[in-house]
Amino acid sequence: MNRFLCILSCVALVACAPSAHQAGEKEPVHHELCGNPIITNMYSADPSAHVFGDSLYIYPSHDEDRAVGFDMKDYHVYVTADMQNFEDKGVIFRPFEQTTWAKSAAWAPDCVERNGKYYLYFPTDQKHIGVAVSDHPYGPFEDALGHPLISIDTPGVICDRDFIDPCCFIDDDGQAYLFVGQNTCCCIKLNEDMISYDGEVHIIEGLVEFFEASWVHKYNGKYYLSYSNSALTGHQPEIVYAMADNPLGPYDYKGSILGPVSSGTNHHSIVKFGADWLLFYHTGDLGRQNWPDNPVMGAFHRSICVDYLYYNEDGTIKPVKPTRDEERIKNNTAFKEPYELKL
Repeated sequence: MNRFLCILSCVALVACAPSAHQAGEKEPVHHELCGNPIITNMYSADPSAHVFGDSLYIYPSHDEDRAVGFDMKDYHVYVTADMQNFEDKGVIFRPFEQTTWAKSAAWAPDCVERNGKYYLYFPTDQKHIGVAVSDHPYGPFEDALGHPLISIDTPGVICDRDFIDPCCFIDDDGQAYLFVGQNTCCCIKLNEDMISYDGEVHIIEGLVEFFEASWVHKYNGKYYLSYSNSALTGHQPEIVYAMADNPLGPYDYKGSILGPVSSGTNHHSIVKFGADWLLFYHTGDLGRQNWPDNPVMGAFHRSICVDYLYYNEDGTIKPVKPTRDEERIKNNTAFKEPYELKL
C-alpha cells in the first residue's frame, strides 16, 4: 500500500509541475495590425524592420514632401510595441551633413544590432554603401569610417546599374553578411566589428530576374533571399524569393510573395515579432490620394504597410494579399493642406 501511495504522489507531482511558460517563459504575443498604411505622418518607403528587445523598429527611406523623383536626404526610425502605435523618433542620420563623402541619393537603409551597438548601412550617390554607428537603435548615428564601406568600383563587385539596397543578415553562428546591388546580388562577409569585411565579394546565384531590394531571413534552418524582380522585362516588379541551405547559396527560386503595388517600385522586409511573421512593404496609395489627377506622384510619395506572412508545410511562403484601410488613407496626416504640384 505504501508503494502504491508513493507512485500516486509522484504522478500528482508531475501533473502539477509548472510548464515552461508557467515557470517564467513568456508566451509569444500575437499582434493585431492597425490597418494600412501604418505610417501617415510623412511619406516613407523601403521599410527595414527589426526586433530589438520587446519592440519592433522600422528604418525607412524618406520621400520628401513635394518631390518629383526619388529625393531623400535623411533617415528616421519608427518604433512600436503593439503594431498599433508607431512612434516617429525623428531624424537619426543625415548623410550629406554628417559625412564628408556622400553627396546625393540617400535611399533604402538597413540597421542591425551587435554587441550593444547599432549599425546603420546606407547607400548614397548610387554607388557607395556607408555605415553609421550608435549606442541606441533610435540614434543619433555617426559615420563610422569617414569613407564608404564598399563601392561600385570595389574589386570583385559586379554592378551595371545602381549599387544600392544594403541588407545585413547575422546568422546563428555569429557570421554577418551584407547583401547589396542592382541586377546582380553581391555579398560580403562582415568582420566582428561590423565596419570591415574579409575582402572577398561573393556573387549570389539562382535569383531569377533579380533587380533590387534583397532581404535575407532564416526559418526552420533554411535561408530565404527575397527581392524585387525586374521591371525591365515587361512587367511590374513583384517581391519574389529563393531558398538555400547556405546564406551564400546557391539559391533555388520559388516564386512570388507580393505582387505589383501602386507605387511601381516594390521593396520589403520580413521579420518575426512575437508569434507573428510579418511582411513590410510600401505602396503609393497616399500619394495617389493627394494627387488624384497625377497618379505618377504615388511613385515618389510612398507609405509603409504591413501584412501577416504565412508558410506552407514544406517551408515555402504563401503569397501575401495586400490589405488597405480606406478610412486611414482618407484621414491621413501626411499633408494638412492641399497644393498643386507642377511636373
